[in-house]
Amino acid sequence: MNQSLVLASNNAGKLREFAELLKPFAIDVIAQGQLSIPAAEEPFETFVDNALAKARHASLLSALPALADDSGICVDALGGAPGVRSARFAGEHCSDRDNNRKLISALENQPNRRAHYVCVLALVRSATDSQPLIVETRWDGEIIDTPRGANGFGYDPYFYLPEQGKTAAELLAEHKNQISHRGQALRNLMSQLQNSSFFTANA
Repeated sequence: MNQSLVLASNNAGKLREFAELLKPFAIDVIAQGQLSIPAAEEPFETFVDNALAKARHASLLSALPALADDSGICVDALGGAPGVRSARFAGEHCSDRDNNRKLISALENQPNRRAHYVCVLALVRSATDSQPLIVETRWDGEIIDTPRGANGFGYDPYFYLPEQGKTAAELLAEHKNQISHRGQALRNLMSQLQNSSFFTANA
Protein backbone atom coordinates (compact mmCIF):
# COMPACT_ATOMS: atom_id res chain seq x y z
CA MET A 1 0.00 0.00 0.00
CA ASN A 2 1.80 3.11 -1.22
CA GLN A 3 -0.44 5.95 -0.18
CA SER A 4 0.13 9.52 0.90
CA LEU A 5 -1.97 11.06 3.61
CA VAL A 6 -1.96 14.23 5.66
CA LEU A 7 -1.55 14.02 9.41
CA ALA A 8 -3.89 16.62 10.85
CA SER A 9 -1.80 17.69 13.81
CA ASN A 10 0.74 20.36 14.71
CA ASN A 11 1.59 18.75 18.05
CA ALA A 12 5.29 17.91 17.95
CA GLY A 13 4.93 15.03 20.41
CA LYS A 14 2.15 13.43 18.40
CA LEU A 15 4.06 13.90 15.17
CA ARG A 16 7.06 12.07 16.63
CA GLU A 17 4.87 9.21 17.85
CA PHE A 18 2.98 8.83 14.58
CA ALA A 19 6.18 8.95 12.53
CA GLU A 20 7.54 6.07 14.61
CA LEU A 21 4.28 4.12 14.61
CA LEU A 22 3.77 4.42 10.85
CA LYS A 23 7.30 3.34 9.92
CA PRO A 24 6.35 -0.29 9.23
CA PHE A 25 3.59 0.69 6.80
CA ALA A 26 4.05 1.85 3.21
CA ILE A 27 2.20 5.09 3.84
CA ASP A 28 3.85 8.46 3.21
CA VAL A 29 2.76 10.81 5.96
CA ILE A 30 2.79 14.55 5.37
CA ALA A 31 2.32 16.80 8.37
CA GLN A 32 -0.32 19.44 7.72
CA GLY A 33 2.14 22.16 8.68
CA GLN A 34 4.32 21.21 5.70
CA LEU A 35 1.38 22.19 3.51
CA SER A 36 0.70 25.39 5.46
CA ILE A 37 -2.62 24.02 6.66
CA PRO A 38 -3.71 25.80 9.84
CA ALA A 39 -5.06 23.92 12.83
CA ALA A 40 -8.78 23.19 12.74
CA GLU A 41 -11.22 24.39 15.34
CA GLU A 42 -12.09 21.81 18.00
CA PRO A 43 -15.41 23.04 19.38
CA PHE A 44 -17.04 19.68 20.05
CA GLU A 45 -17.67 17.82 23.29
CA THR A 46 -16.55 14.38 22.07
CA PHE A 47 -13.24 13.00 20.88
CA VAL A 48 -14.93 11.49 17.82
CA ASP A 49 -16.45 14.76 16.62
CA ASN A 50 -13.20 16.66 17.08
CA ALA A 51 -11.11 14.01 15.31
CA LEU A 52 -13.50 13.99 12.34
CA ALA A 53 -13.52 17.78 12.14
CA LYS A 54 -9.72 17.87 12.04
CA ALA A 55 -9.47 15.12 9.44
CA ARG A 56 -12.06 16.71 7.13
CA HIS A 57 -10.40 20.12 7.48
CA ALA A 58 -6.95 18.76 6.51
CA SER A 59 -8.37 16.74 3.62
CA LEU A 60 -10.31 19.71 2.28
CA LEU A 61 -7.23 21.93 2.19
CA SER A 62 -4.83 19.28 0.87
CA ALA A 63 -7.05 17.26 -1.50
CA LEU A 64 -5.50 14.15 0.08
CA PRO A 65 -6.73 11.52 2.51
CA ALA A 66 -6.23 12.73 6.06
CA LEU A 67 -5.66 11.12 9.43
CA ALA A 68 -6.50 12.94 12.64
CA ASP A 69 -6.41 11.99 16.25
CA ASP A 70 -8.16 13.51 19.20
CA SER A 71 -6.90 12.31 22.50
CA GLY A 72 -6.80 13.29 26.12
CA ILE A 73 -6.79 12.13 29.67
CA CYS A 74 -9.95 11.40 31.64
CA VAL A 75 -9.76 11.36 35.43
CA ASP A 76 -12.45 9.50 37.37
CA ALA A 77 -12.49 11.83 40.37
CA LEU A 78 -12.97 14.84 38.07
CA GLY A 79 -15.96 13.36 36.28
CA GLY A 80 -13.89 12.53 33.20
CA ALA A 81 -12.14 15.91 32.97
CA PRO A 82 -9.95 17.22 31.41
CA GLY A 83 -11.23 15.00 28.57
CA VAL A 84 -11.43 16.77 25.22
CA ARG A 85 -9.94 19.88 26.85
CA SER A 86 -6.77 18.10 27.98
CA ALA A 87 -4.47 20.24 25.84
CA ARG A 88 -6.00 23.46 27.16
CA PHE A 89 -7.04 22.41 30.66
CA ALA A 90 -5.28 25.40 32.20
CA GLY A 91 -6.44 27.80 29.47
CA GLU A 92 -5.72 28.64 25.86
CA HIS A 93 -2.03 28.60 24.90
CA CYS A 94 -1.07 26.97 28.20
CA SER A 95 1.95 24.68 28.57
CA ASP A 96 2.14 21.04 29.62
CA ARG A 97 3.50 22.27 32.93
CA ASP A 98 0.47 24.52 33.44
CA ASN A 99 -1.92 21.68 32.68
CA ASN A 100 -0.17 19.26 34.99
CA ARG A 101 -0.04 21.80 37.80
CA LYS A 102 -3.79 22.35 37.52
CA LEU A 103 -4.48 18.62 37.43
CA ILE A 104 -2.45 17.85 40.54
CA SER A 105 -4.03 20.78 42.36
CA ALA A 106 -7.52 19.55 41.45
CA LEU A 107 -6.68 16.12 42.88
CA GLU A 108 -5.29 17.38 46.19
CA ASN A 109 -6.48 15.13 49.04
CA GLN A 110 -8.39 12.99 46.55
CA PRO A 111 -7.84 9.25 47.20
CA ASN A 112 -9.27 8.11 43.86
CA ARG A 113 -6.50 8.56 41.33
CA ARG A 114 -7.80 6.32 38.55
CA ALA A 115 -7.47 7.78 35.07
CA HIS A 116 -7.27 6.71 31.47
CA TYR A 117 -6.01 8.13 28.22
CA VAL A 118 -8.40 8.07 25.26
CA CYS A 119 -7.39 8.13 21.61
CA VAL A 120 -9.77 8.44 18.66
CA LEU A 121 -8.35 8.17 15.15
CA ALA A 122 -10.38 9.31 12.16
CA LEU A 123 -9.26 8.59 8.62
CA VAL A 124 -11.07 10.12 5.65
CA ARG A 125 -10.47 9.72 1.92
CA SER A 126 -11.85 13.19 1.28
CA ALA A 127 -13.48 16.05 3.14
CA THR A 128 -16.90 14.70 2.22
CA ASP A 129 -16.19 11.03 2.94
CA SER A 130 -19.44 9.50 4.22
CA GLN A 131 -17.72 6.36 5.53
CA PRO A 132 -14.67 7.42 7.52
CA LEU A 133 -12.69 4.84 9.44
CA ILE A 134 -12.88 5.54 13.18
CA VAL A 135 -11.05 3.76 15.98
CA GLU A 136 -11.29 4.49 19.72
CA THR A 137 -9.03 3.03 22.41
CA ARG A 138 -8.16 3.67 26.06
CA TRP A 139 -5.11 3.19 28.27
CA ASP A 140 -5.71 2.77 31.99
CA GLY A 141 -3.53 4.07 34.78
CA GLU A 142 -3.54 6.47 37.69
CA ILE A 143 -2.30 9.95 38.52
CA ILE A 144 0.64 10.46 40.88
CA ASP A 145 1.69 13.71 42.56
CA THR A 146 5.39 13.69 41.66
CA PRO A 147 6.46 13.54 38.01
CA ARG A 148 8.74 10.72 36.89
CA GLY A 149 10.55 10.27 33.60
CA ALA A 150 11.76 12.51 30.80
CA ASN A 151 10.16 10.82 27.80
CA GLY A 152 6.73 11.42 26.38
CA PHE A 153 4.76 14.65 26.63
CA GLY A 154 1.56 16.07 28.07
CA TYR A 155 0.49 14.28 31.24
CA ASP A 156 2.88 11.34 30.73
CA PRO A 157 5.18 12.09 33.71
CA TYR A 158 2.18 11.90 36.06
CA PHE A 159 0.42 8.94 34.39
CA TYR A 160 1.47 5.89 36.37
CA LEU A 161 1.04 2.35 35.07
CA PRO A 162 0.87 -0.09 38.00
CA GLU A 163 1.46 -3.16 35.84
CA GLN A 164 4.65 -1.57 34.47
CA GLY A 165 5.79 0.03 37.72
CA LYS A 166 6.56 3.15 35.66
CA THR A 167 4.96 6.31 34.38
CA ALA A 168 4.32 6.73 30.68
CA ALA A 169 7.25 9.16 30.60
CA GLU A 170 9.61 6.46 31.94
CA LEU A 171 8.86 4.04 29.11
CA LEU A 172 11.15 3.73 26.14
CA ALA A 173 9.45 4.99 22.97
CA GLU A 174 9.31 1.53 21.42
CA HIS A 175 7.66 0.06 24.51
CA LYS A 176 5.23 2.95 24.87
CA ASN A 177 4.16 2.63 21.26
CA GLN A 178 3.31 -1.02 21.87
CA ILE A 179 0.95 -0.40 24.78
CA SER A 180 -0.24 3.21 24.60
CA HIS A 181 -3.70 4.36 23.60
CA ARG A 182 -2.28 5.83 20.39
CA GLY A 183 -0.27 2.74 19.54
CA GLN A 184 -3.28 0.49 20.08
CA ALA A 185 -5.49 2.76 17.98
CA LEU A 186 -3.09 2.92 15.06
CA ARG A 187 -2.59 -0.85 14.98
CA ASN A 188 -6.36 -1.32 15.02
CA LEU A 189 -6.70 1.17 12.19
CA MET A 190 -4.00 -0.49 10.11
CA SER A 191 -5.67 -3.86 10.65
CA GLN A 192 -8.92 -2.43 9.30
CA LEU A 193 -7.12 -0.93 6.30
CA GLN A 194 -5.42 -4.20 5.44
CA ASN A 195 -8.79 -5.92 5.36
CA SER A 196 -10.67 -3.27 3.43
CA SER A 197 -10.74 -1.44 0.12
CA PHE A 198 -10.70 1.91 1.87
CA PHE A 199 -8.28 3.66 -0.48
CA THR A 200 -9.76 2.18 -3.62
CA ALA A 201 -13.44 2.72 -2.82
CA ASN A 202 -15.15 5.89 -3.93
CA ALA A 203 -15.36 8.49 -1.19
